[in-house]
Parts: sequence; C-alpha cells; structure tokens
Amino acid sequence: MPRRRHLVLTACLAASAAAAQPIPLPGLAAPAQILVDRWGVPHIYAANADDAFFVQGFNAARDRLFQIDLWRRRGLGRLASVFGGNFVEQDRAARLFLYRGDMAREWQSYGPGAQRIATRFVAGINAYIDLATRDPSRLPFEFGYFGYAPEKWQPEDVVRIRSHGLTRNVGSEFSRALVTCRASLKADELRIRLSPRWETRIPEGLDPCLPLEVLRTYQLATQGVLVSGREQRRSAVDAEAPRLAWLDEPVAPEGSNAWVVAPARSATGRPILASDPHRSLAAPSLRYIVHLNAPGLNVIGGGEPALPGVSIGHNGSIAFGLTIFGTDQEDLYVYETHPERPREFRYRGGWEKMKVVNESIPVRGGEPVPVELLFTRHGPVVHVDRRQNRAYAVRTGWTEPGMAPYFGSIDYMHARNFAEFKRAMARWGAPSENQLYADAAGNIGWVTGGLAPKRPNWDGLLPVPGDGRYEWAGFWTGDQLPWAFNPASGWLASANEQNYPEGYPVKERKLGFEWPPATRWQRIAEVLKATPKLGIEDSMRLQTDLLSVTARRLQAVLRGAKLNDARAQSAARLLAAWDLQVSGGSAPAALFELWFSRHLGPALKDALASPAAAQLLRTADTEWLLELMERPGPPLLGDASARRDEIVDKSLAAAWAEMQQLGGPDPAAWRWDKLHHTILAHPLANAADPATKARLNVGPFPKQGGSDSVNISSYDPSDFRQIGGASFRVVIDVGDWDNSRAMNTPGQSGDPASPHYRDLAPMWLKGEYFPLLYTRPKVEAAAVRRIELVPAAK
Repeated sequence: MPRRRHLVLTACLAASAAAAQPIPLPGLAAPAQILVDRWGVPHIYAANADDAFFVQGFNAARDRLFQIDLWRRRGLGRLASVFGGNFVEQDRAARLFLYRGDMAREWQSYGPGAQRIATRFVAGINAYIDLATRDPSRLPFEFGYFGYAPEKWQPEDVVRIRSHGLTRNVGSEFSRALVTCRASLKADELRIRLSPRWETRIPEGLDPCLPLEVLRTYQLATQGVLVSGREQRRSAVDAEAPRLAWLDEPVAPEGSNAWVVAPARSATGRPILASDPHRSLAAPSLRYIVHLNAPGLNVIGGGEPALPGVSIGHNGSIAFGLTIFGTDQEDLYVYETHPERPREFRYRGGWEKMKVVNESIPVRGGEPVPVELLFTRHGPVVHVDRRQNRAYAVRTGWTEPGMAPYFGSIDYMHARNFAEFKRAMARWGAPSENQLYADAAGNIGWVTGGLAPKRPNWDGLLPVPGDGRYEWAGFWTGDQLPWAFNPASGWLASANEQNYPEGYPVKERKLGFEWPPATRWQRIAEVLKATPKLGIEDSMRLQTDLLSVTARRLQAVLRGAKLNDARAQSAARLLAAWDLQVSGGSAPAALFELWFSRHLGPALKDALASPAAAQLLRTADTEWLLELMERPGPPLLGDASARRDEIVDKSLAAAWAEMQQLGGPDPAAWRWDKLHHTILAHPLANAADPATKARLNVGPFPKQGGSDSVNISSYDPSDFRQIGGASFRVVIDVGDWDNSRAMNTPGQSGDPASPHYRDLAPMWLKGEYFPLLYTRPKVEAAAVRRIELVPAAK
C-alpha cells in the first residue's frame, strides 16, 4: 500500500492562505461566511437555511473530511476498496444492517424538510471534495498517506447507515443465554441485575445453548475501524477462536450525564442546562461544535460531524441535552431451517424463504468479492448453522424508517417551546434517549424518546424462536413514554439510571430492564439538592466531579468488617482516611480502583458462581455487589456476614500486595494517575511510522477519575487505559447565551496539521472550558479566521 512517510504540515497553511480570497462554490445560492473562533468553533452565516446546511456540509469536510469519509465507508461497507481484502467480512456485515426500506417513508419520519436538509448538507460535502480535487493541498494527509481519494456522497448515505448507533440488547440476550446454558438462568443475576426487579423466563421453544460465534457478524457490523500495517486489527472478534470473554469485557460507556435547574434553583435567575455525553475517546473527536445562522435558524452546539444540524445545544429559545435511556430495541431470533433447503425456515407451521441479496465488494489490489446477504422477515441473518439446521437473525429498530442515529435532531432543534419539542421527540427513533429541556421563558422538562417495540408475550431478555410465536406488535407512542414538565423539585437529572416514574406501567410496556449503576445519578442528585442556587461554575465543577459513591459505600463496609490479614488491615486504614476523590495524585484512589476492578468483583463472582458460570464472567454486577456487601445474606451461605468479611479480607490483601508490586513498597508514592492513563487514538495510527503515529495520536496522558465518578473515566482493568468518558461537555445559561461554556477534546479539527487538532486536550485534562459564544465573533479579532464563500459564476 503506497504511503507518504511524512506528515504534510503545509496543508493547513495552504488552506489558510487560500481563504484570504472568496471561494467560489457551485451550488451556493448567495454569499456566505464561516468565522472560526479561537477555539476552532465555526460560526456559519448564510442568506437562507438551504445555504446554511450546504455550508455546514462544506465546513464538515473542510475540518473533518477524512473522518466523515471513513464513517461513510464503514457504514456502507466500502472499507476493502481502500484498505484491502481483510475488510471484506466487515464490509459484508455492515451491508446487512443498512436501511433497505422505503425511502419516502424514511424521509417523512424525520419531519418536514428532512430530505432537503440532507441533500443540501451532502451537496456541501461534495463541493469541498470537488475543491480539494482541484487543489490537493486541501485534502487531509491521510488520503495521500494511504493513497486513496474521498468519495462523493448521496443524500441517502446520511440516513441509510445505522450500524454506528447505540441500540440494545442483543449482546446481553446472547450472554444471558450462554450463562443459562452453562450454569442457570439464576446465575445470570451475577452478571447484571435487572431493574425494576424482574424475573425473566426461558421462552418456550428456546434452546439457550447457542453457537459461540452467533454474533460475530453483528460485532463486525458495529465495531469501529482500526488499520494496522497488515491492514485490519481484529479488535472485537478473534477470527480463529470466538472468545467467551467478550460478553463481560469492559466497553466504552453508552452513557452520559445531563441535568437542568429551574430559575428558582439557579444562581442566574434563569434555567441552567448541562450535558456531557460519554462515548469512546478518539482523535478526531466523536463530536463537532458548530453554529448555524440564517433567517429563521440560529442554533449552536455539538453533533456528529457526518450529520447536519445540532443534537446538543440551543437555538436561542430552548436548550437541549441528552443521555441514553435503556429501551430494548433489539431481539435475536432463532430459526429451524429446512434440512434440504437451508434458505427456508419454519414459520407458523410452514416453510418460509429467506430473501437473498447478492452484492459485490470492491477490493483494493484484488478482484471484487461476491457476497450473499440473507434476510428473514425479522431482519438480517447473522449466522447459519448447517449442522444443527439453525439460523439466527437480529431484529433491530435499525431496519425501521426514521432510525438513523441522531439525524432526528434536525427536527427538535427548530422547536420554540416544550410542546413543539415533545412533538418532535415523539418521532425520535435512535438512539433511545432522555432529553433534558429548558427554555428562555423559564420552563424545564424531560422527555424520553426512541422506538419502543411492543412485546406482548415476552420481555426481550433472551433470544426467541423465530417461528411466529414471538412477534413485535407495533410500537409504543411518544405519549406513552416517560416525561416530566416543571417538576416541583425545580430540577431534573439523568445519568442513564433506571428512571421510570412512580406508577409507570413497566409490567405492561417492558421498555427495558438493563441499566448502568445509579451511582453517578446519586452523586448529581445530592449536589443539586444541597445547592439552593446552582450557578454555571457549579455545573462545570459537577461535570468534573471526582467523588466515588461506590467508594463511599464500601468505605462504610470496611469500617464494620472483621479483617485478619495484616495487609488488608493496612489497606483499610489507608482507605478509611481517604476523601473519596478519585484524583490523579491519590494513593487511596489507586488502591481502591485496583481493589474494586481487579479483586473484589472477581472474588465475589468466584465465590458465588458455579465454575461453569464463573469462567464466563470477569466480575460481578456493581449494584448487586454493593447491596451484598452492605447487607450480607443469600446467596452467601452460612454466616453471611463472616463470609462477606472473608471475601473482603482476602481480596483487599491481594490488592495491597499487587499495589506494592505496581507502585512500590511505600504507599506514600502511590498515585492513581501512574496507573490510569488515556490516549486519544487515531484509527490509522497503528499503520503509520513512529513519527507520524505520534502526530496522529493525542497522548498518552496521566488521567484521573473512575468508572462511577460524574467525571467518568471508564477503563480496562487489564491495563487501566481509559476506554470511555466525556469528550464533549456543555453548560448553557438559558437566556444569557454568551455565558455558556463548552469543551470538545482533543480539538475541533480532524486535520493533524491544524492548530485546532489537539489544542483543547490540555484544558480538558484540567477540567477547563471555553466560552460558547452565540453573538457574532468580531472579525477584526486576531484569533478569528474568516472564510468567505460566494456562488460560482455560471
């Protein structure tokens, strides 16, 4: 694969020099302007909304062309065309999960003007590609380094790609089936505790002993892109031997924090809204901040660079922020296939044919590879077991109209009041969300949204036979999903916890039963309750709060536990004096995180699970663990308190011994940030020479925070490298918009040569923010870059 062995550092300078003259663009109706402020945020000014979305697309390509081109290739199944034959299988998997339904219904699902907005956005991307084709200095260096060119877009590309979204819970269904097969259904409570309390059953006709590789194709379809010198690094699935460990491996959090306070609870006398979504961390950043300004349109905030509009931000009338709400939008179907006609499956007493789609995958340096895609009435077939005469398909909300992840924000970002916002959220498809709301009139609200299947005779927690006994019966409407408006408390918050309102008909609607621990929400709630008048700075501090509720609860357990091992006693003394802040320089934080992630959870799991179940799991469910530590009882046998103390004693002693190995014999020298670290990795960095790799990746950096702090810093316990957190944060002063603050690490640009590629990372590490300005930046300011765009002469 041809490569340049140096980074083209002149690209940014050439683009900047070219920007001194107006850029003529075919497709632009009237002159427009992009003002890039000192933080790299583009403020787009256009004569009409059509041009605003055109320029948004142009600007997304200007700053993030490599990233959005890779996003499109991954989603459409076109990676092998530029990275070689090792990507054919991933391309085939991605194509299985493309939207293949009626496009008229698809566009209508997002509200008025959706197709036009996508068309103009894509036209802007293509206009930049044309410009860069004429002037290659404008192309990101990755294209030259890997020797390929960006592809033109179609409007449908924006909405047909679904596999980058966050849906659930097909992986957990498989995990539960596997634990049930190897041990028992009861044993799965150790993996994840259902909430509200719920007792699931094995669906009639299901054999839970599924092939280990049943979700291999699904994982390939949903994993990211990592390229090495040998083309593909198989990050999620081992090609030769499907692993058991993936069902309990640490993953980047599909979570977030968000809260809103009413004027009566605000130091400003106006609502304050805060939002910090949690995802995997990378370079370039997952999100991009943009300001769109045209007659009838003035919206600013963060979104995904490959999509038009803004998903978290404000429009001068309302503000909106989001977290994930745990609606179950997926099911794994198991079919009996005909022994002689394997493309037929048993359905309601007869045999039904699968749909067969034949496609060809282009391969760089080789011949196109023909592939066969199979579909049942429920969705794409992800595995066929000819020996057992079985096939497996995933039914997912992805295949329904209106489910392009985050694209629905083009609807709600135009709302001017709660009623309009709630109507727009009733059309929201994916991902399933909590939306926190505030408006300049002083109102606050909470709306959940997302496609919610009706399952009349099962709960969605295990795979089901695909023979017609288990069918979705439509979807719950937006009005049937939880919401609130102007609560008496004066505040609302979400941190992905189970948040069904009191009296909500969970048993009937069964939206979901699997949720992250409530510890982040508990910390947010206690701070909001204890702060009569919350200010902007208070919200910034809360977003970067390091207190561990889990540590506080276990600290109390240690005070009452009987410990016999001298090492455990030393550890308990160190933890007893801790202020519970998971700060980088803290010795107790280092000991606690090592104990909790590597020792306590695994020890409890090993003590309670059968050997067959224990080998499938890495640790125990956090909520379940905490309750058992605080209130010992069944399933701890015999004297439950003594058994609990024994587990704590042995695991804490082992953690102390390991901490001495890792940090030295003197606890005074221990630091959490000597273990915990982060690196914002570029997807192509592993294929580059060392010097280029250093320019592509941002970091490594020592890191603070833990898996349950509000300032979440989820990590892989094997090496303590951060795998997820909040790269984007915003705190909005609703009404005094210029008093809002934001952060987007490592920087706004996707061009490694740009000063805005990594400039925000040092601020992010220190918990700092920059002003999110709503008024027009002053062009005469030295830090403001002006890009003038004009219609091309006909």
